[in-house]
Amino acid sequence: MKEKLMKEIQQAMNGKLSDRQKEQLVTAMRSCLQKYQISEPVSPVENTQEANNRLLTMFISAKQIEGCSGKTVIYYQETIGRFFAWIKKEITLIDTDDLRLYLAEYQQERNVSKVTIDNIRRILSSFFAWLEDEDYIVKSPVRRIHRIKTAKIIKEAFTDETIEVLRDTCSEVRNLAMVELLASSGMRVGELVKLNRTDINFNERSCIVFGKGSSEREVYFDARTKIHLWQYLNSRTDDNPALFVSLRSPHKRLEIGGVEFLLRKLGRIAAIENVHPHRFRRTLATRAIDKGMPIEQVQRLLGHKKIDTTMCYALVNQSNVKIAHRRYVG
Repeated sequence: MKEKLMKEIQQAMNGKLSDRQKEQLVTAMRSCLQKYQISEPVSPVENTQEANNRLLTMFISAKQIEGCSGKTVIYYQETIGRFFAWIKKEITLIDTDDLRLYLAEYQQERNVSKVTIDNIRRILSSFFAWLEDEDYIVKSPVRRIHRIKTAKIIKEAFTDETIEVLRDTCSEVRNLAMVELLASSGMRVGELVKLNRTDINFNERSCIVFGKGSSEREVYFDARTKIHLWQYLNSRTDDNPALFVSLRSPHKRLEIGGVEFLLRKLGRIAAIENVHPHRFRRTLATRAIDKGMPIEQVQRLLGHKKIDTTMCYALVNQSNVKIAHRRYVG
């Protein structure tokens, strides 16, 4: 680096010094610079990226302390990191137009849905709101970007017939016990795979699950599920504490991907489309609402923090609206 610096100085003095003077200049520079350590200057872009990444690290740490799951934290980090790689601009200089341009280009280049774009907007809003709360910026530039309107797709629940067909498709007692537990409890697949044998209270037909953000709640199952769970556990010969394990040795705990694969396979055999864990949860909520369970109790049953999330299930089945219309209107 010193030689490079001396060459730049010599080039700047070309035509201004004689050959003798140039030699004296080089000798003087070598003598003076030998006691100094000289390194490449850091570009403004590198300084900006380093500062932005430092704030991102602090934000992610805050989310971890708040109890966000590892999957959520990774999603936040990757989403904001992609934005930083695109913007190459100091956080305090980012404005609303920058964010709008980024969202528009992202949607156009990747051809993603409006739901995906709104998720990115929501994550950026959370990040900049945190920066505002922590006094790193005066005002969040996301405030003026409103929620992106998306089409509401009514997702179908299982009918009594489709669940019965799925039951008949289960050739293994483990699979039957899993289908029954998902159908009667409404628990998330992430909660299902964390369950241990000792978590099951057969007397009360209940179990404790750990939901999003490590929140704990009690869920319940019916008598049919109790019987199939009991049969499944009595058929086990392994010592794995997990409630659901693989059929083959060494009988490892089933993970989310394994459960999803199993249900898709059962769906193909039964010729039923879109068989996945969350559909069982939606089915339970829909039935509970249709049969008159108070929405607050359904919210507690499903472990939703916001009742608006629970209200989405009230839009699934319109048969109760049809019955009410005929009863009250004609």
